[in-house]
Amino acid sequence: METYGKILLIAMPAFLGLVLFEKWWGWRKGKDTVRNMDMISSLSSGVTNVTKDVIGLYFIILSYPFFLKNMAFIHVQSTLLTYIIAFFALDFAGYWVHRLQHVANFFWNGHIVHHSSEEYNLACALRQSISSIVKTFAIFLLPAALLGVPEEVIAVIAPLHLFAQFWYHTQHINKMGFLEKIIVTPSHHRVHHAINPQYIDKNYGQIFIFWDKWFGTYQEELPDVPPVYGITRPVRTWNPIKINFQHVLLLLKDAWRTNSWKDKIALWFKHTGYRPADVAAKYPVYKIDDVYHFEKYTTRSSTALNTWCWIQVLMILFLVSYMFGNIALLNSLDKSYIIWYGGFIFLSVYALTDLMDRNQSAIIGEVFRSGLGLYFLYQQGDWFGASSYVSSITYLLGCYFLISVMVTGWFVMKHKNEDRKLRLVP
Repeated sequence: METYGKILLIAMPAFLGLVLFEKWWGWRKGKDTVRNMDMISSLSSGVTNVTKDVIGLYFIILSYPFFLKNMAFIHVQSTLLTYIIAFFALDFAGYWVHRLQHVANFFWNGHIVHHSSEEYNLACALRQSISSIVKTFAIFLLPAALLGVPEEVIAVIAPLHLFAQFWYHTQHINKMGFLEKIIVTPSHHRVHHAINPQYIDKNYGQIFIFWDKWFGTYQEELPDVPPVYGITRPVRTWNPIKINFQHVLLLLKDAWRTNSWKDKIALWFKHTGYRPADVAAKYPVYKIDDVYHFEKYTTRSSTALNTWCWIQVLMILFLVSYMFGNIALLNSLDKSYIIWYGGFIFLSVYALTDLMDRNQSAIIGEVFRSGLGLYFLYQQGDWFGASSYVSSITYLLGCYFLISVMVTGWFVMKHKNEDRKLRLVP
């Protein structure tokens, strides 16, 4: 946990810098692929995912150490060759987990957030799941376990393998010659994120593209078929926490509403998007029929709102960075602090993105979030030991939380008045 937090302290500013660079590059080249609210939503989603991972909000049913202990034929040393084998094994496992997420209704819920952006850029790479609290992918690492690849090797390779999937989420890199035959390139992954009939559910590879070619899921990007991004049942929100649970909530409703006892069970394991016929007829859900003619999700905004949202997301990044850099300190103060801090971060993301959606309930989320922050300051007389770095941190954060409630309340009232005036326009 602590080691991963230290890695994230380096990775997060690097990813943020690259996301902002892509925005600038697109503006300079006249091809801006990054919308402001979409980018903030993606950054917020990344924050929730890494927070969940750092505080350990998941359960492992079958772990890699279990397979290693009970099924290894041999045990190998941690050499360069071992790391190479582990990397290929992890990528092989990643291909099959990724494919399963796309073809099975229940598992799609753990991946939907990654495809939820209707843009394709580096920021959308940060949209990672918080709903997958049960880790089952170790079964796909069985080949590595049989070869006796040490657990610590997998622990090193796993974050590197994940971070190596960031760079190809861009529209600014064209096809890459002979590399197209070996590794996943931006062209390959643009196909994967597209909802065009020719492209959907193709190119599951994470680092190497030859898995797709071997197992029949490869599709080349076609020059006369520009990719259209998103999902066919659009999420219609900037809130990553809502996005993470939309699909499973629909499955629960469908299981409850259907009159077929068979479907109550089977719908979870049917192909992605399956709904019982009786429920689909009575409770229709909007689905994009023509991918070339639909309206992307957007919300009315202003310079003031955009500025405030950036202030808030930078504050969230600052606060979560403090948590990642001081995990040992938080645990030494109180073992429960890491959980409370994580909950505060989740509330912060929810309140911010609810405001971006122009929901009046944003003020409720902000009051709870800032109220929790003020309670921490009052209860500790500090911010989780931060006064050892900045002596006035209690007063600075106290003022920030009070201002945050007032500004959010002002925006909520402003949006309410604007919406009322629009309804009155004939």
